[in-house]
Amino acid sequence: MKKLIYFIVIGTLFLAASSCQDNFIELTPPAQFTDEVYFKVSSDFKAYTASFYGGLPGWDFGTMDNSSDLTANGNGAGFDLGHGTISLGGTSWSYSGIRSYNILLDKAKEYPGNEVDIAQYVGEAYFFRAFAYFNLLKTFGGVPVVTSILDIDSPELYAPRNSRYEVVDQIISDLDAAIGKLPTEQAIGSDDKGRISKWAAEAFKAQVLLYEATWEKYVGQGPDGDGTTAGAGKAGYDAADVDQYLSEVVTLTEDVMTNGGYELWNKNDDPLMDNASHWYLFNLEDAGSNPGGYDKTTNKEYILYQVYDYTYKQSGKNLTWTGYQLYPSRKFVDMAVCKDGLPPEKSSQFQGYHTRGDEFMNRDLRLINYVYGSEEPSTTLTLDYGSLGFSGYGNMKYAVYLPGPEPNGRRTDGTESYDYPIIRLAEVYLMYAEALVELNGGITDEQLNASINKLRDRAAVAHLTNELVNVNGLDLLTEVRRERAVELYKEGKRFDDLKRWGILEESLNASHCGMVVGDASYSTEFKDEQGNATANYLPNSYVWGEETVETPSGELKCVVVDSYQNITVSSKHYLYPIPLSQMILNEDLLQNPGY
Repeated sequence: MKKLIYFIVIGTLFLAASSCQDNFIELTPPAQFTDEVYFKVSSDFKAYTASFYGGLPGWDFGTMDNSSDLTANGNGAGFDLGHGTISLGGTSWSYSGIRSYNILLDKAKEYPGNEVDIAQYVGEAYFFRAFAYFNLLKTFGGVPVVTSILDIDSPELYAPRNSRYEVVDQIISDLDAAIGKLPTEQAIGSDDKGRISKWAAEAFKAQVLLYEATWEKYVGQGPDGDGTTAGAGKAGYDAADVDQYLSEVVTLTEDVMTNGGYELWNKNDDPLMDNASHWYLFNLEDAGSNPGGYDKTTNKEYILYQVYDYTYKQSGKNLTWTGYQLYPSRKFVDMAVCKDGLPPEKSSQFQGYHTRGDEFMNRDLRLINYVYGSEEPSTTLTLDYGSLGFSGYGNMKYAVYLPGPEPNGRRTDGTESYDYPIIRLAEVYLMYAEALVELNGGITDEQLNASINKLRDRAAVAHLTNELVNVNGLDLLTEVRRERAVELYKEGKRFDDLKRWGILEESLNASHCGMVVGDASYSTEFKDEQGNATANYLPNSYVWGEETVETPSGELKCVVVDSYQNITVSSKHYLYPIPLSQMILNEDLLQNPGY
């Protein structure tokens, strides 16, 4: 692990080469590094791939679904998509990483040694090229596919966009190549933990296929400015892809679940952990990071992740202070089920909102851990919008303690160094279950027990079963999607999910609300029986006032943190526009509809 982190910190091939002679003892002096003397031994390929890992998501609050329907924040990263204010010039369009991956793949063809010695690094290049194109696909739809090293006069620089289906074909091809060359997690040594495994590539391929299958099923071809082009060598839409992709998602996730050696990080049996596994998992560092004394080596849940380390690569961000201000919305809090496994609007265990803290009684541990950590819900807060906006709830996911004058945990000064999860076993379970329901219109109890119910066991709620669904008038697909929303809260998945399910507009064009304040017909600790504000509530601080919304206890008044009047999300926002700067450089790029 230390070696991998070291090279990522260095950041570029030649700086790395001149900074760690152990990896370059067979080469000529650093000043003479050229193509003629480089890529001649396997260690050259390994050193070069180290810089690829900077292309993985890491500790950046722009990746935490800010401004989605599950947050009450109206500011910061995610604002443009969450509010429908995307501009023509504000989106990144970069192929620099893809060029680096193409360089290694090109040099691998000329490698004079045994190709088995560099197979892992070639597999990594294929994986990262697929990863880069998937991000471009989700952002823009169809984009130019470049699989060779371009020069300044290469005609590909002025080529039109490939269709989204051709981009998907390229991603799948690259991932198939990667899967065939990458080692299993079990074969990766301790010093290299964090490098891409075969299982990570399979899990990522499942993610790609589920995204595209549901996009084609629910969104179709409309939003993509070059998504329907066929002929002239371009792949077009094929309705048969949906079931084919879903079937492969099931196959891939089953392989990872059965053979990957991963397991959920569930320490709730340890009384020292106070049923807070969902909290401590996301700030796990050394043995001092939790009361049970567990360190990162105990985490076998992360499959694809960005590695951090206190000595070699700290986050450089005050994760607790910033994360605590990423307030959840009324919608998220009402989404988590009760201990009987039922949504709160269907459960007799739901306690309502009359007294602060009641709504958290008999609820899913994920809700408690993500919002309050291992603490009890606050019963003393004053509902005050303040300078940053305040829904009445905190956020403890990625935080190490509740802010205050006497912190009960580690320092939060930018030295936090817990790993950043990109795909974990929990998501593999969720992809498996969703693909089965989408493919077959249902899922057996046995399949639920092999996937989603493992998550429910950790959350200490009753299993999702077909009987529970049928007896209580639930919709199975809705419940599977609920599980995904709650489990993967603030893991950068929500916007993508709303898009591929075709519900972006209806989900985002509503006010972001906070706590229930009630009125004369529903008294709370914020409003008395006459409907007057109590000392616990400063209504004038909420510039958007209150709104009556549907809650598990019926239509009730809640504070508004960000009003629907600020939001104009439409069908065009499923994709971003091609940046104007790129269209000036290449007049054959077709713009996405609506921009």
